[in-house]
Amino acid sequence: MRRSLAVGLVTFLVTTVASPLSAEEKKEAKALGWASTAEIAYVLTTGNSEIATLGLKEKSVRTWERSSFQIDAEAVRAESTLTDPLALDIDGDGVVDSIDRQEETQTTAARYLLQGRYDRKITDRFFWFTGAGWDRNQPAGIDDRYAGFGGVGNLWRDDDVVKFRTDYSATYTHQEDVVPNPAISEGFAGLRFSWAYLHNFGKSTTFEDTLVLDENLDETSDFRVDFYNSLAVAMSEKLALKVGYRMLYDNEPAIGLVPVVSANPAAPLTHPLEKDDLDTIFTTSLVVKF
Repeated sequence: MRRSLAVGLVTFLVTTVASPLSAEEKKEAKALGWASTAEIAYVLTTGNSEIATLGLKEKSVRTWERSSFQIDAEAVRAESTLTDPLALDIDGDGVVDSIDRQEETQTTAARYLLQGRYDRKITDRFFWFTGAGWDRNQPAGIDDRYAGFGGVGNLWRDDDVVKFRTDYSATYTHQEDVVPNPAISEGFAGLRFSWAYLHNFGKSTTFEDTLVLDENLDETSDFRVDFYNSLAVAMSEKLALKVGYRMLYDNEPAIGLVPVVSANPAAPLTHPLEKDDLDTIFTTSLVVKF
């Protein structure tokens, strides 16, 4: 009798514990742990002008049952080289002796970003989060900008088709401009509202939409908007092609210095001028999933 009970108990444990996971259990196990995606974009033009553009983007997410940690890194850099031919008449006899080519290389776009964020669920639809980030955009006048944030959010939908959340947070920002502006404090508290929307159209097409609104509480006219849309089409389980469009708006942009042309030799060489308040970035990239 005891032997039969022991055999039955062992059989039950083997069939229950060692049995293969169900499809739902496999899906949940796969969703936990680390997952990463990398985007690479490169364009090179040569000839009368040389233009090189490099874009890199990497996102890594560590997921637990009720929390997650995400790291985002971005870099976009574009350089253009213009060649101006110059004919040289060395002897002064009206005959061109040689052609000299002068090249000038300029950085036309340079934006870098690094950010970390931790999320923790309070309920299935409500969570808190905290994080910090750094970014640089020297053509827009920003040398270094550090920001810390923390707040709460709502998870309105989270399934295989649609994921949508909204965030509300307090922030503190320290911004160092390429040309310091004494009228604006380098450090200031703020408020931030954001959303993240993802829609899967079938198994191969994914649309993403994100919006971040930042308000400077020290200078309420100084608010910023970061709006991003993307569409990715999968070529395989690990590779996809992606197009993206980003708008960066700053209602109080940084200032730059422009050269002054004057007949007066005592005139200043430069004059302060506000940068444009809107930057747009269009990218096409190859996405690799890890």
